[in-house]
Amino acid sequence: MLEDFCNSTFWNASLLDRPDADLPLCFEQTVLFWIPLIFLWLLAPWHLFNTYKSRMKKSSLTKLYLTKQVLVVLLLITSIIELVFTIVEGSGQTPRPAVEYTNPCLSIATWVLVLVIHHYRRWCIQKDSWLVFMFWIFSLVCGVFQLQTLIRILLQGNDSNIARSCLYFISYGIQVVIVVISAISERTPETRASANNPSATASFLSSITFSWFDSIIVKGYRKPLTLEDVWELNEKEKTQEVSKIFEKYKEIEIKKAKRALQKRREKRKSQETSEAGMNGPNTSQSQDNLVLEDMKQKKKKKEKISGTKQDFAKSWLIKALFKTFRGILVKSFLYKLIQDILTFVSPQLLKLMISFASDPSTYVWQGYGYSVLFFVVALIQSFSLQWYFQYCFILGMTVRTTIMASVYRKTLSISNNARKQYTIGETVNLMSVDAQRFMDMTNFFHLLWSCPLQIILAVIFLWLELGPSILAGLGVMVLLIPINAVLATKSRAIQVKNMKNKDKRLKLMNEILSGIKILKYFAWEPSFMEQIQGIRKKELRNLRAFSVLQCVVVFIFNLAPVLVSVITFTVYVMVDKNNVLDAQKAFTSISLFNILRFPLASLPMLITTLLQVSVSTERLEKYLTGDDLDTSNIGHDVHSGKAIQLHDASFTWDRSIEPAVKNMTLDIKTGQLVAVVGTVGCGKSSLMSAILGEMEPIHGRVNIKGSIAYVPQQSWIQNGTVKDNILFGSPLDEKRYQQVLEACALLPDLKILPGGDRTEIGEKGINLSGGQKQRISLARAVYNDSDIYILDDPLSAVDSHVGSHLFTKVIGPNGLLKDKTRILVTHGIHFLPQVDEIVVLVNGTVVEKGSYNALLANKATFARNLKLYAKQNSSEGEATVGDGSESEDEDDLDLIPSIEEIPDEVASLALKRENSFQRTLSRRSRSDSNRHRKSLRNSLKVGNMKPKQKEHEEVVKGQKLIEKEAVETGQVKLSVFLKYLNAMRWWLITFTLLAYMGNSAAFMGSSFWLTEWTNDSQKYWNRTYPASQRDLRIGVYGALGVTQGLSVLLATLLSTYGAISASRGLHKQLLDNILRAPMSFFDTTPTGRIVNRFANDISTVDDTIPASFRSWILCFLSILSTLIMISVATPVFVAVLVPLAIIYILVQRFYVATSRQLRRLDSVTKSPVYSHFSETVTGLPIIRAFQHRQRFLKDNEGLIDTNKKCLFSWIISNRWLAIRLELVGNLVVFFSALLSVIYRNTLKGDVVGLVLSNALSITQVLNWLVRMTSELETNIVAVERIDEYVKVKNEARWITEKRPPANWPSKGEICFTNYQVRYRPELELTLHGITCNIESTEKVGVVGRTGAGKSSLTNCLFRILEAAGGQITIDGLDIASIGLHDLRNKLTIIPQDPILFTGSLRMNLDPFNKYSDEEIWKALELAHLKPYVAGLAEGLSYEVSEAGDNFSVGQRQLLCLGRALLRKSKILILDEATAAVDLETDNLIQATIRKEFSDCTVITIAHRLHTIMDSDRVMVLDSGRIVEYDSPEKLLQRSGAFYLMAKDAGIESVNTSL
Repeated sequence: MLEDFCNSTFWNASLLDRPDADLPLCFEQTVLFWIPLIFLWLLAPWHLFNTYKSRMKKSSLTKLYLTKQVLVVLLLITSIIELVFTIVEGSGQTPRPAVEYTNPCLSIATWVLVLVIHHYRRWCIQKDSWLVFMFWIFSLVCGVFQLQTLIRILLQGNDSNIARSCLYFISYGIQVVIVVISAISERTPETRASANNPSATASFLSSITFSWFDSIIVKGYRKPLTLEDVWELNEKEKTQEVSKIFEKYKEIEIKKAKRALQKRREKRKSQETSEAGMNGPNTSQSQDNLVLEDMKQKKKKKEKISGTKQDFAKSWLIKALFKTFRGILVKSFLYKLIQDILTFVSPQLLKLMISFASDPSTYVWQGYGYSVLFFVVALIQSFSLQWYFQYCFILGMTVRTTIMASVYRKTLSISNNARKQYTIGETVNLMSVDAQRFMDMTNFFHLLWSCPLQIILAVIFLWLELGPSILAGLGVMVLLIPINAVLATKSRAIQVKNMKNKDKRLKLMNEILSGIKILKYFAWEPSFMEQIQGIRKKELRNLRAFSVLQCVVVFIFNLAPVLVSVITFTVYVMVDKNNVLDAQKAFTSISLFNILRFPLASLPMLITTLLQVSVSTERLEKYLTGDDLDTSNIGHDVHSGKAIQLHDASFTWDRSIEPAVKNMTLDIKTGQLVAVVGTVGCGKSSLMSAILGEMEPIHGRVNIKGSIAYVPQQSWIQNGTVKDNILFGSPLDEKRYQQVLEACALLPDLKILPGGDRTEIGEKGINLSGGQKQRISLARAVYNDSDIYILDDPLSAVDSHVGSHLFTKVIGPNGLLKDKTRILVTHGIHFLPQVDEIVVLVNGTVVEKGSYNALLANKATFARNLKLYAKQNSSEGEATVGDGSESEDEDDLDLIPSIEEIPDEVASLALKRENSFQRTLSRRSRSDSNRHRKSLRNSLKVGNMKPKQKEHEEVVKGQKLIEKEAVETGQVKLSVFLKYLNAMRWWLITFTLLAYMGNSAAFMGSSFWLTEWTNDSQKYWNRTYPASQRDLRIGVYGALGVTQGLSVLLATLLSTYGAISASRGLHKQLLDNILRAPMSFFDTTPTGRIVNRFANDISTVDDTIPASFRSWILCFLSILSTLIMISVATPVFVAVLVPLAIIYILVQRFYVATSRQLRRLDSVTKSPVYSHFSETVTGLPIIRAFQHRQRFLKDNEGLIDTNKKCLFSWIISNRWLAIRLELVGNLVVFFSALLSVIYRNTLKGDVVGLVLSNALSITQVLNWLVRMTSELETNIVAVERIDEYVKVKNEARWITEKRPPANWPSKGEICFTNYQVRYRPELELTLHGITCNIESTEKVGVVGRTGAGKSSLTNCLFRILEAAGGQITIDGLDIASIGLHDLRNKLTIIPQDPILFTGSLRMNLDPFNKYSDEEIWKALELAHLKPYVAGLAEGLSYEVSEAGDNFSVGQRQLLCLGRALLRKSKILILDEATAAVDLETDNLIQATIRKEFSDCTVITIAHRLHTIMDSDRVMVLDSGRIVEYDSPEKLLQRSGAFYLMAKDAGIESVNTSL
């Protein structure tokens, strides 16, 4: 039929059976002409529909678009001319064949379709259509046959069809031009605005070859890339977009999982009840049963505490992820499938090439055809593989960021009880380690089906080659599977154990860094170093066990293909005498065995990764399905008459303990100022948390009318400027902002701070004093302009006169908040007469409520406790209540028993702080409350004082606190590699290299031996194959194979031991140095950044670098041996090798510079994500109270996206490289094949087999080598980052040659001589030439307003700050001349922030185990904690939770007192030690210090003046200078700074102080 259609022969096989083969013209004009058209017309409707769906704004015309359309119109014209031509010719004598009418018509329709597609693409961001581009390619490839046929016809002198031929040539030329133009990316002004990076607008060719990334590669080569150089993500790739989709599926899957959980629980319950029914206790058993029950109960309780037995909603995370990313999974699946199938085409082509080389009678064009096919197959394979990788990596990155965002989102809503199960370190681990594991897993995900598929296909092809003999080899493989399973299970167990160790180590590290100041004050670094090293030792022991198992796995899988081939070949030649191994069989089989090597080697990696992911999945599922805050009983009825209403409400922190707020009914009217008072532990803070919705409701209702602002007891400050902290995301209203600064007494602080309100505050407010932090925290709330203010004791951390100012200006009846509803938890009783109502709490319930006078008149709890406390104080002669002129209800004092009559239980109850009242009346509040406070007002006068601000925002010296994280640029220095290799030990490295070289030598030997063996088939042609020859061949081949395996095992074991030695050494150096770093380093470096070194970087050194190092050596030697073998077989190959090597090295040089820098940027942009996360965790109640969850979510998404864009660019850079290198590899294969064809007369089949089978394996190894080089360079950055912190300048030596006498200081005399100090070199002096003497056993009080230099004074004594001039001597010894530990061990401090560490109570008091239990109990008794600790089940072994959360602030402070009592040194410093405790605890501490430290020199830095009124002398500091220094009596007689402060605090003489 087709022959009639063309009017010529359609197919003639004889045309191919000759040296100059050709195809019939009819075949070319029909089949080859129609293939591209069918392709286009079939896919065009779907393509146009997609274009319509994704359309955007129509873009303007570009030159490129017009050029393409003009060229297509020219094609249209040629087709019309051709049709006209045919019609004209056909109207003559001879009719034209039908094909000459149909083809031009089809062409015209097709060119019109192309014009339409081009036109519609103007509505898309990507103007170039992949469909049209592929159509041009097919059209050119199919048209080339007709082109050469027409040329041949013309060359033969047949020019009858010359016009038609010319039209064809013109048309073909135009198509070539169109293809070239289509390769250029078209960008319009509109797309430039909407596309964040060129990938969106890149042409199809540019997309598949990643050429759009060239500009970044070139830029990265010229100069180190910065964050600004990296392109932004496209909208659909941003975290927010992806999270939305994931959250939708997550909700659906969690609902299903929770239903399954419910069923499991019901089933378990029914089983338990049936068991209980069967085993009813009889009388003889009952006693045992009771004991058993008791043990079970205890075990259950313990399990509940550790949270191990918890059942939770499982198996939903993978499903939700799968549904979210199914599109990208399907695409990557298709690419992987194409690649896997094409992998098996190469061995078949190899077989054809060998037969071509062995048979001289075949035509040369066949050889060239095979060579081109080799190249084309390899090219398609490369593109498929790279796009498969591209999708996998992008999927991995997106999965990681989705999980990170999801964990963050969950953290914002998780209940406090669920949160308690995780430390900050553990939650950060969920975000970093577990999310990273998911990312790693996506690269292996498709291997789950791909590995079995490859193994099956390989086995089928091998069966075709070698028949049933392959079963022997298969048997070996099957045997290896159970061995592998056992190894994998063991590995998993070790992994799980090691994750726990890692968590433990990071948790402790986090605490050390949070409490580093305490460690330095007490010289406790060695003890904590030992603890960390102890955990690290366990970690490395597990790591070694894991690595040895991995070595065995590597050994087995290196040996597997060798064993399989040896056994298969052996069986093949042994089974039948006629079976002789020839080149075709041997090398095709070897190629197939090489293919088998990959799935077999990937399986252990796949299993390990899946095991790790299963652990991570469990951890993430448990966290993400944890309970959310239950705010179901909190209503927001805006029509309610009251601001806050509690009706019979009970709340608890944990269902397993009794409620902290019990049956509370409380109404607070709008606009009222309500004070909440009561003892420590009575539930004041719990009530605040209940109102905020932070506690678990048991019953009752709460109604809140309006928005809430919250000031917590312990202020939470973000790492940012002062201004950012106060504005807290609100827009700036300059007038209000200034008002707030003035009211919160922040203006004087801004004068002192180097950059005014643009000064950067360190993490957790590290460079601010307690008072400054609290005032910024208050300013944040005030600026926020909410309806209800919950103030949890904000006045405790500030000086008394500042406290009065804050009350007057902000909180009180005439303050900024006078029209707002305010709930104030306070210990300051002198504020109480000015509040509208007082709520008295005892044990979580309201016992009294009313105005100040009403409560006094009631003579109930409030009045009674007040007077009891007042009498106690006066009996100690410490204070008198009232100013003597009038005493209210004086006769009531007689009703109170004297102190002796109070029974003992009450004293211990006082400690549990149930029934004693926290503050006593100060004489100020009892007398006229409107006393003028000129002194304070004067000191805080605004005048025209504006905070230091410059019009133009240049950075002020010292304004920046947190330095930007250093990003090393350029090539990783050789010294970094050497540092790592040194840490590995050189002798180990030498032997490792020798073992690897042994492996390569054995590999080359076996290849050459196989060539000789296959040669036997020619030598013994038609002769009996001698058994001895056969055995020799098998024996040597087997021996060489086993040598390969053993060499690898030896090399891997040696490198493992080297790597562990490096891990141990680097971690020890890092830890040693960090703990020796000066305090200024911790002030200017965020904790997250240091933790990152101990988490990510150490993890890289432990796991990633050793693997990269081993892979790199293996790849390098493998390439070297392959190239040697090819060059030995075909020496001319060296000529091709040189240019290819140059291209290879150039590409690598360009790539590595960019990739390395992108990887560094990825590392650096990760830290802020974790820092922001830990900051969020600590400030959760505030974020939730202010309703700022969405803003923080957005911030987090922004930080994640910044990190993601660096990672995205890094992934693209890998693909950019791989495509180019695979091209080099494909050219190696192509030229090897081509040379085999050209030199066919001099090469035998077995040599061709050797050359090509090696060339085929080189492509991936070449790619892998550059990847490993880059990977190694990238990962070695971890060593560089560790090294950066190993080189951090240390503080002075802990112990020097000059040691003080054992009994030093015996007197405790301190002498300052013109002492000057500054915090950091670039800052102004903090203390300006202090000169004073403190006599032996003298008690000195130090006072001054915030920022006067009080705390700096203590830091100088401990040499936390080193002198900038002058000296300090203790007992005549200059403290700068001895070691830090010798100094710090002899001083004792009770610090401002009572910091406790995780561990036992005993460890917190005595980390070096210096003291006996009796001494510790004695110290606890003196610290008034013995009854409490004795009441704990575990006593001194009681576990302290993170940051000491299971103790109240007061108890923590008493523990710090216990530490001081244990050390009992000659000099004691109290640094605002009682700022956060109530008066009762304060008095306990003061009484103990007076008694126990009577023979010591005591320096007290105080907020509350009453604590220092019994000092021998008082030092008044102002702006780092001593302004007054004398006894309190004398200072009160002068009208100086101290007198004004005392007046503000209501103290007029020493015995009127409280």
